[in-house]
Amino acid sequence: MALDKNGYKRKTYDELLTEMQTRAKELFGENTNVSNRSVIGILLRIMAWFLSLVWEDNEDVYYSASINSATGASLDRLLPYGGISRNSEGYAEGPLLINGTPNYTLLQGFQVTNPSDVFFETIEDVTLDANGSGTVTIRAVEPGITGNVGVGQVTIIVNPDANIDSVTNPEETANGREKETDTESKDRYAVSVEGLGSATLPSVRANLLKLPGVRAAQVIENYTMETVNGQPAKSIQAFVLGGIDQEIAETVFTTKAGGIEPFGTITKTVLDLSGYEHIVRFSRAEEVLIRIRVTIQKNNAFPADGGDQVRSALVRFIGGEDISGALYAGLSMGDDVIYSRIIAQIYKVEGIDDVQLELSADGINYVSSNIAIGLQQVAQTDSDFIEVTANV
Repeated sequence: MALDKNGYKRKTYDELLTEMQTRAKELFGENTNVSNRSVIGILLRIMAWFLSLVWEDNEDVYYSASINSATGASLDRLLPYGGISRNSEGYAEGPLLINGTPNYTLLQGFQVTNPSDVFFETIEDVTLDANGSGTVTIRAVEPGITGNVGVGQVTIIVNPDANIDSVTNPEETANGREKETDTESKDRYAVSVEGLGSATLPSVRANLLKLPGVRAAQVIENYTMETVNGQPAKSIQAFVLGGIDQEIAETVFTTKAGGIEPFGTITKTVLDLSGYEHIVRFSRAEEVLIRIRVTIQKNNAFPADGGDQVRSALVRFIGGEDISGALYAGLSMGDDVIYSRIIAQIYKVEGIDDVQLELSADGINYVSSNIAIGLQQVAQTDSDFIEVTANV
């Protein structure tokens, strides 16, 4: 039986071929030639091959029904059972300062770019003031983190206009993101089902993690009648990494318990269903940037891009931006950086005989031990923060 109390066990091509050869000898005689050069042997191998593909498909169907083993589109169909969906790609946005003819109206769709050919376009009309200056919102033409560019980089006009002299972005463009990975979706699913309902700390955290761009969240409560660590009595404080301020504030307001003050360093105004204004506060999580030094004793099986593979493995585990530009959530807020687990991630790359590892939270002092992370902190790294040395 392929399916029993232990789950589904797929038959391999070799197992199918052996069974078919045995059955053929039972039917045609023990001396039947089933070698790879006989007619019967060739036919058995053809049938065994295609049957093995059927068994593989059946195995995929079996595992696609579980949130822990499903991937791709199958995972997307299971995520709504946890009240979430996969975060899609996001377009970067930001302000663009325009100088040109006074009182000139520039229609939306005006395109600009930076030296790296990341294209943006205005998403609304803008009329320049009496001094020939105006500010308008631009959005990246293509989604992804490549649209997140620094201050003063968007200066090239794609479709020239005689009434426009110059452009620049006075602030960074932000909120560009890649499509959420399977691992990140599963992690959010696990948290979301723990926090079903509302008016509880798990529900506030779960709903925050459902927001696009939010990579980590933690909620602290002070249920006493006194101020504790600067947090007022009978209040909650949400610490959030990523996401849009207004969306975070609205989520805190709709999921917190009535009569509980939302405290924090960021203040936003939220309207209730009746149109009344409410002040909602929350705080941004403190990122602890982890720098890593890895010295590897490699063998002949170590791939040519093994160093990059090591960097990507560590970024995926801890969280941050890897060498390809993809952004990973990694460790949850408050999770310590465990030295032995980092070692385990490095050994996932083939061709490694020995590893020496050093970690630093400040870029100065390196240790070969765990790094403690506070409750309102989240560990993050970057491929540029990881030094990999491979020796023979």
